[in-house]
Amino acid sequence: MLPRTDLISSISLDGTRPVILIEWGRAFHDQYDIIDKHTQSGLELVEKYVKFVKERTEIEQNYAKQLRNLTKKYNPKRGCKEEQECRFSNHQSFLDILDEMNDYAGQRELIAENMMMNICIEITKYLQELKMERKMHLSEAKKAQQSLESTYKQLDSSKKRFEREWREADKAAQYAEKTDQDINATKADVEKAKQQANMRTHIAEECKNDYAAQLQKYNKEQSQFYFSDMPLIFNKLQDMDERRVRKLAQGYVLFSDTERHVMPIIGKCLEGVTKAGTNVNERNDSIALIEQYKSGFERPGDLEFEDYSQGINRASSDSSLGTIGTPKGPLELLGKNRSKPFWLFSKKSKVGCYSLPPPPPHPPLSTPPAPSPANGTPSPKFGRDPLSYCLKEINKTVKPRISSFRTLGRMPTVTEDFGHLPPEQRRKRLQQKLDDIGKELQKEVDQSEALEKMKDVYEKNSQMGDPASLSPQINQTAQNMERLRGELNKYEVMDSPLLATDALSYRSHSNNNGSTHEPYSPDGTHSEEGTPDPSQAIYAEFDDDFEEEEEEELVAPIGQCTAMYNFPGASEGTITMQEGEVLSVVEEDKGDGWTRVRRANGNEGYIPTSYVSINLSK
Repeated sequence: MLPRTDLISSISLDGTRPVILIEWGRAFHDQYDIIDKHTQSGLELVEKYVKFVKERTEIEQNYAKQLRNLTKKYNPKRGCKEEQECRFSNHQSFLDILDEMNDYAGQRELIAENMMMNICIEITKYLQELKMERKMHLSEAKKAQQSLESTYKQLDSSKKRFEREWREADKAAQYAEKTDQDINATKADVEKAKQQANMRTHIAEECKNDYAAQLQKYNKEQSQFYFSDMPLIFNKLQDMDERRVRKLAQGYVLFSDTERHVMPIIGKCLEGVTKAGTNVNERNDSIALIEQYKSGFERPGDLEFEDYSQGINRASSDSSLGTIGTPKGPLELLGKNRSKPFWLFSKKSKVGCYSLPPPPPHPPLSTPPAPSPANGTPSPKFGRDPLSYCLKEINKTVKPRISSFRTLGRMPTVTEDFGHLPPEQRRKRLQQKLDDIGKELQKEVDQSEALEKMKDVYEKNSQMGDPASLSPQINQTAQNMERLRGELNKYEVMDSPLLATDALSYRSHSNNNGSTHEPYSPDGTHSEEGTPDPSQAIYAEFDDDFEEEEEEELVAPIGQCTAMYNFPGASEGTITMQEGEVLSVVEEDKGDGWTRVRRANGNEGYIPTSYVSINLSK
């Protein structure tokens, strides 16, 4: 008889290589302990992998948390200086990188969440099912083995009984034969010995039959155990283990697929970082810096030479004119403290943003005197009154204390009309304020129209609502519109040429290179508007004396302009014009919103650029 084989061979479809199918029930009929250890080791591997993935998710979560904290640390706070710098491309690109890193952290959190849901929780649940299934199969195998062992014990007991009874029967037969041959034994003794031998023989025959039955039963159960019960249980354990391996393999694949699925989004985040780097434009940043901090003021003119040697000695000049007014250079114009650095290189004072103090009064503007030649023949009055001539020369050399220099020595004050800003920045801020108010007003207008339409619908169909219920909202919207229109008119007036006096004053004086009569004392302190400055009065007196000798050089016009609106020209240095009037353009707008023009009669002054249509000569 050929031995049984545990390997079932079959030929593959192409007929080239045999496919070997292996079943645990045939291969491991006597390796119960091996299967027990192997399945236990497989379940422990699953637990180990779940623990590994959990620790990986913790690493991802900590990494994402650290990235979020990092981006939060370097994001500028609201209202800080860094937030104001975001208009520059390099600052904005850095903020874009922080946003991309924040999104990148979100993707790392998504990876951790998907791994926890799809791998840890799913496999852990499946692992519990496998443990229960394995326990059930091992319990069935243990029961079958216990049943076989019990049958074997019964077989062994019957076998030992049969052996014992057979020996007793053999002894009884031998004793009966010996008694029968003994001449001294009685007939009764012989009969008794034979009966005893027959009884023992009968008992031995019964034990033999019982032993044979138990042996047959045990062989049958043993065959069932090794060829049916245990192979079936082992095959179930094999199927369970293979499903475990398959599930674990899927978990291995999910480990990479979970991260691969978010890779396109992570790639977009990295592309966003690259794009942020390519969006940096150094030229645009330079232009933005100019647009943000351009003041609109012109550069100050050259200081003239002060010659004290002609007709008056220095000691006499210092003693007699020290209280009237001494020519001051740019550093003196900044105030009494000459140790302070020039304003361009000093830190600006911080201004509180919670309370807006009232705006400072605007100094009255005076018409700058016409320039006179610095070097020329002395006046005929010099021989009669040398002091007046010297004062005249001093008056010509004194530079106006323009508003930008005058206010730099003190803390700037935030005003509602942005008067603390240079002309160019003030114009931009006012325009921005007008745009914001216009947008709010448009929203209120749209809401008012919607409420009116709703009210009409309610009046036509009372079932849809009560028209009176809309009255409070309509009244509130009307009040908001009235308030916004008032603010709009107020800021339109602020944006008008009548209030842009700082830029107009500086341009007027810088172009004429004359002096100004401002309500500030020579030492930089403020004086009342109603109190005249004695030195200015003296200068004006001597200016009138020599007015006939001064001639103004006329600048050739560079084009023409046509007035689109009426302009009163109420401020000093401006000129009136009527709608449709044609004027000659003498000087273009230099960024402060004013253009210098001239009439046919020779009168010159400044007009708002937005009020005229300009046509420059090529």
